[in-house]
Amino acid sequence: RMAALASSLIRQKREIREGVPNRPVSAKRKVCHKGNKSLCQKQILVLISKVRLCGGRRGRLDKRPEPQLKGIVTKLYCRQGYYLQMHPDGTIDGTQDENSAFCLFNLIPVGLRVVAIHGTKSGLYLAMNSDGYIYSSEHFTPECKFKECVFENYYVMYSSLLYRQKESGRSWYLGINKEGQTMKGNRVKKTKAAGHFLPKLIEVAMYKEPSLHDVAEHSPPRKAAKTSDSSVLVTRGKTAAKAETT
Repeated sequence: RMAALASSLIRQKREIREGVPNRPVSAKRKVCHKGNKSLCQKQILVLISKVRLCGGRRGRLDKRPEPQLKGIVTKLYCRQGYYLQMHPDGTIDGTQDENSAFCLFNLIPVGLRVVAIHGTKSGLYLAMNSDGYIYSSEHFTPECKFKECVFENYYVMYSSLLYRQKESGRSWYLGINKEGQTMKGNRVKKTKAAGHFLPKLIEVAMYKEPSLHDVAEHSPPRKAAKTSDSSVLVTRGKTAAKAETT
Protein backbone atom coordinates (compact mmCIF):
# COMPACT_ATOMS: atom_id res chain seq x y z
CA ARG A 1 0.00 0.00 0.00
CA MET A 2 2.79 2.41 0.86
CA ALA A 3 4.44 1.73 -2.49
CA ALA A 4 1.15 2.36 -4.39
CA LEU A 5 0.59 5.65 -2.52
CA ALA A 6 4.13 6.82 -3.26
CA SER A 7 3.80 6.04 -6.97
CA SER A 8 0.47 7.91 -7.08
CA LEU A 9 2.02 11.02 -5.52
CA ILE A 10 4.96 10.86 -7.94
CA ARG A 11 2.54 10.64 -10.91
CA GLN A 12 0.50 13.65 -9.67
CA LYS A 13 3.62 15.78 -9.25
CA ARG A 14 4.76 14.85 -12.77
CA GLU A 15 1.38 15.84 -14.25
CA ILE A 16 1.48 19.17 -12.44
CA ARG A 17 5.00 19.86 -13.72
CA GLU A 18 4.29 18.90 -17.33
CA GLY A 19 0.80 20.36 -17.45
CA VAL A 20 -2.38 18.66 -18.52
CA PRO A 21 -2.27 18.27 -22.38
CA ASN A 22 -5.87 17.25 -22.76
CA ARG A 23 -7.32 20.25 -20.84
CA PRO A 24 -10.14 21.83 -22.94
CA VAL A 25 -9.60 25.43 -24.11
CA SER A 26 -12.59 27.81 -23.83
CA ALA A 27 -14.09 28.77 -27.20
CA LYS A 28 -14.64 32.37 -26.06
CA ARG A 29 -11.02 32.91 -25.28
CA LYS A 30 -8.98 34.43 -28.13
CA VAL A 31 -5.30 33.86 -28.61
CA CYS A 32 -3.34 37.13 -28.76
CA HIS A 33 -0.42 37.05 -31.14
CA LYS A 34 2.63 39.12 -30.48
CA GLY A 35 2.15 41.10 -33.73
CA ASN A 36 -1.30 42.46 -32.71
CA LYS A 37 -1.76 45.85 -30.96
CA SER A 38 -2.96 46.00 -27.40
CA LEU A 39 -6.48 47.11 -26.51
CA CYS A 40 -5.22 50.43 -25.15
CA GLN A 41 -3.37 51.18 -28.38
CA LYS A 42 -6.49 50.39 -30.43
CA GLN A 43 -8.60 52.80 -28.34
CA ILE A 44 -6.03 55.56 -28.81
CA LEU A 45 -6.03 55.05 -32.59
CA VAL A 46 -9.85 55.19 -32.72
CA LEU A 47 -9.84 58.44 -30.70
CA ILE A 48 -7.25 60.04 -32.99
CA SER A 49 -9.24 59.09 -36.09
CA LYS A 50 -12.39 60.71 -34.63
CA VAL A 51 -10.50 63.91 -33.85
CA ARG A 52 -9.15 64.04 -37.40
CA LEU A 53 -12.64 63.46 -38.79
CA CYS A 54 -14.13 66.30 -36.74
CA GLY A 55 -11.29 68.60 -37.71
CA GLY A 56 -11.82 67.82 -41.37
CA ARG A 57 -15.53 68.59 -41.16
CA ARG A 58 -14.84 71.90 -39.42
CA GLY A 59 -12.33 72.82 -42.10
CA ARG A 60 -14.87 72.07 -44.82
CA LEU A 61 -17.49 74.17 -43.06
CA ASP A 62 -15.09 77.10 -42.72
CA LYS A 63 -14.35 77.02 -46.43
CA ARG A 64 -18.01 77.34 -47.38
CA PRO A 65 -18.75 80.85 -48.71
CA GLU A 66 -20.92 83.04 -46.50
CA PRO A 67 -24.34 84.02 -47.85
CA GLN A 68 -23.90 87.12 -50.00
CA LEU A 69 -26.36 89.66 -51.30
CA LYS A 70 -26.01 91.28 -54.69
CA GLY A 71 -26.48 95.03 -54.40
CA ILE A 72 -25.20 98.21 -56.01
CA VAL A 73 -23.09 101.24 -55.20
CA THR A 74 -25.12 104.23 -56.34
CA LYS A 75 -25.88 107.93 -56.10
CA LEU A 76 -29.47 108.92 -55.29
CA TYR A 77 -30.44 111.95 -57.34
CA CYS A 78 -33.59 113.71 -56.14
CA ARG A 79 -35.92 115.33 -58.64
CA GLN A 80 -35.56 118.58 -56.66
CA GLY A 81 -32.02 118.87 -58.09
CA TYR A 82 -30.01 117.47 -55.16
CA TYR A 83 -27.97 114.34 -54.51
CA LEU A 84 -28.66 112.68 -51.19
CA GLN A 85 -25.52 112.71 -49.04
CA MET A 86 -24.50 111.45 -45.61
CA HIS A 87 -21.66 113.21 -43.78
CA PRO A 88 -19.20 111.33 -41.51
CA ASP A 89 -20.90 112.80 -38.41
CA GLY A 90 -24.21 111.30 -39.51
CA THR A 91 -25.85 114.46 -40.86
CA ILE A 92 -28.05 113.78 -43.89
CA ASP A 93 -28.93 116.40 -46.50
CA GLY A 94 -28.80 117.16 -50.20
CA THR A 95 -26.02 118.59 -52.34
CA GLN A 96 -25.78 119.79 -55.91
CA ASP A 97 -22.17 118.65 -56.12
CA GLU A 98 -22.27 115.46 -58.12
CA ASN A 99 -18.64 114.69 -57.22
CA SER A 100 -19.16 114.84 -53.45
CA ALA A 101 -17.57 111.82 -51.77
CA PHE A 102 -20.53 111.62 -49.37
CA CYS A 103 -23.07 110.93 -52.14
CA LEU A 104 -22.14 107.27 -52.54
CA PHE A 105 -24.50 104.72 -50.98
CA ASN A 106 -24.65 100.95 -50.82
CA LEU A 107 -28.11 99.69 -51.71
CA ILE A 108 -28.29 96.27 -50.03
CA PRO A 109 -31.33 94.04 -50.71
CA VAL A 110 -32.73 92.76 -47.41
CA GLY A 111 -36.13 91.54 -48.64
CA LEU A 112 -38.51 91.53 -51.58
CA ARG A 113 -38.16 95.06 -53.01
CA VAL A 114 -36.77 96.11 -49.62
CA VAL A 115 -33.32 97.71 -49.31
CA ALA A 116 -30.92 99.03 -46.71
CA ILE A 117 -29.29 102.37 -47.64
CA HIS A 118 -25.74 102.43 -46.29
CA GLY A 119 -23.32 105.35 -46.59
CA THR A 120 -20.01 104.22 -48.07
CA LYS A 121 -17.94 106.94 -46.35
CA SER A 122 -19.76 107.24 -43.02
CA GLY A 123 -20.43 103.51 -42.57
CA LEU A 124 -23.91 104.39 -41.20
CA TYR A 125 -27.39 103.29 -42.24
CA LEU A 126 -30.17 105.60 -43.34
CA ALA A 127 -33.25 105.22 -41.11
CA MET A 128 -36.64 106.74 -40.31
CA ASN A 129 -38.04 106.81 -36.77
CA SER A 130 -41.65 106.70 -35.59
CA ASP A 131 -41.95 110.50 -35.81
CA GLY A 132 -40.97 110.46 -39.48
CA TYR A 133 -37.50 111.95 -38.96
CA ILE A 134 -34.68 110.76 -41.19
CA TYR A 135 -31.54 109.88 -39.25
CA SER A 136 -28.38 107.81 -39.58
CA SER A 137 -27.82 104.72 -37.46
CA GLU A 138 -24.65 102.85 -36.61
CA HIS A 139 -26.70 99.65 -36.30
CA PHE A 140 -29.04 98.01 -38.79
CA THR A 141 -32.54 97.99 -37.29
CA PRO A 142 -36.07 97.57 -38.73
CA GLU A 143 -36.15 101.39 -39.02
CA CYS A 144 -33.38 101.07 -41.64
CA LYS A 145 -35.56 99.07 -44.03
CA PHE A 146 -37.03 100.96 -47.00
CA LYS A 147 -39.39 99.65 -49.63
CA GLU A 148 -38.55 100.52 -53.23
CA CYS A 149 -41.42 101.62 -55.43
CA VAL A 150 -41.00 102.65 -59.07
CA PHE A 151 -43.26 105.62 -59.87
CA GLU A 152 -44.97 106.33 -63.19
CA ASN A 153 -42.14 108.59 -64.38
CA TYR A 154 -39.55 105.86 -63.65
CA TYR A 155 -38.29 107.62 -60.56
CA VAL A 156 -37.94 105.49 -57.43
CA MET A 157 -39.56 106.24 -54.08
CA TYR A 158 -38.30 104.86 -50.76
CA SER A 159 -40.88 104.37 -48.03
CA SER A 160 -40.42 103.21 -44.46
CA LEU A 161 -41.24 99.53 -44.08
CA LEU A 162 -42.08 100.03 -40.40
CA TYR A 163 -44.13 103.23 -40.21
CA ARG A 164 -47.03 104.76 -42.09
CA GLN A 165 -50.02 107.05 -41.52
CA LYS A 166 -52.27 105.45 -38.90
CA GLU A 167 -55.66 106.58 -40.21
CA SER A 168 -55.17 106.35 -43.96
CA GLY A 169 -52.32 103.84 -44.10
CA ARG A 170 -50.39 106.18 -46.43
CA SER A 171 -46.69 105.40 -46.65
CA TRP A 172 -43.98 107.66 -45.24
CA TYR A 173 -41.34 108.49 -47.85
CA LEU A 174 -37.75 109.65 -47.93
CA GLY A 175 -37.67 113.17 -49.38
CA ILE A 176 -35.57 116.31 -49.95
CA ASN A 177 -37.14 119.79 -50.08
CA LYS A 178 -36.21 122.73 -52.32
CA GLU A 179 -33.55 123.89 -49.86
CA GLY A 180 -31.77 120.54 -49.93
CA GLN A 181 -32.88 119.40 -46.46
CA THR A 182 -34.45 116.03 -45.64
CA MET A 183 -38.15 116.09 -44.88
CA LYS A 184 -40.32 114.25 -42.38
CA GLY A 185 -41.70 111.10 -43.93
CA ASN A 186 -45.33 112.05 -43.34
CA ARG A 187 -44.82 115.37 -45.17
CA VAL A 188 -43.59 113.81 -48.42
CA LYS A 189 -46.35 113.35 -50.99
CA LYS A 190 -46.26 110.51 -53.48
CA THR A 191 -46.91 112.79 -56.44
CA LYS A 192 -44.39 115.50 -55.47
CA ALA A 193 -40.81 115.77 -56.71
CA ALA A 194 -39.38 115.77 -53.17
CA GLY A 195 -39.77 111.99 -52.87
CA HIS A 196 -38.69 111.05 -56.41
CA PHE A 197 -35.16 109.65 -56.69
CA LEU A 198 -33.15 108.42 -59.64
CA PRO A 199 -30.47 105.86 -58.63
CA LYS A 200 -27.32 106.36 -60.70
CA LEU A 201 -25.44 103.07 -60.82
CA ILE A 202 -21.73 103.19 -60.04
CA GLU A 203 -21.00 99.47 -59.75
CA VAL A 204 -22.49 96.13 -58.74
CA ALA A 205 -21.17 94.74 -55.45
CA MET A 206 -21.65 91.76 -53.12
CA TYR A 207 -22.59 92.29 -49.48
CA LYS A 208 -22.95 90.25 -46.32
CA GLU A 209 -26.41 90.23 -44.80
CA PRO A 210 -26.57 92.96 -42.11
CA SER A 211 -27.11 91.83 -38.53
CA LEU A 212 -30.49 93.04 -37.31
CA HIS A 213 -30.61 94.94 -33.98
CA ASP A 214 -33.52 95.95 -31.81
CA VAL A 215 -35.07 99.36 -32.49
CA ALA A 216 -35.54 100.18 -28.80
CA GLU A 217 -31.82 99.98 -28.10
CA HIS A 218 -30.55 102.18 -30.90
CA SER A 219 -33.36 104.43 -32.10
CA PRO A 220 -32.68 108.15 -31.45
CA PRO A 221 -34.77 110.08 -28.91
CA ARG A 222 -38.14 111.39 -30.12
CA LYS A 223 -38.49 115.16 -30.57
CA ALA A 224 -41.41 117.31 -29.56
CA ALA A 225 -43.46 119.27 -32.08
CA LYS A 226 -41.50 121.95 -33.94
CA THR A 227 -42.28 124.97 -36.07
CA SER A 228 -42.45 124.54 -39.82
CA ASP A 229 -39.56 126.98 -40.46
CA SER A 230 -37.13 125.39 -38.00
CA SER A 231 -34.29 123.02 -38.73
CA VAL A 232 -33.93 120.32 -36.09
CA LEU A 233 -30.92 118.05 -35.73
CA VAL A 234 -31.57 114.78 -33.94
CA THR A 235 -28.40 113.24 -32.56
CA ARG A 236 -27.44 110.38 -30.32
CA GLY A 237 -23.92 109.05 -30.45
CA LYS A 238 -23.33 108.53 -34.15
CA THR A 239 -26.95 109.08 -35.23
CA ALA A 240 -28.31 112.27 -36.70
CA ALA A 241 -31.36 113.53 -38.58
CA LYS A 242 -32.33 116.85 -40.07
CA ALA A 243 -35.97 117.85 -40.26
CA GLU A 244 -37.48 119.66 -43.20
CA THR A 245 -37.60 123.44 -43.65
CA THR A 246 -40.32 125.09 -45.61
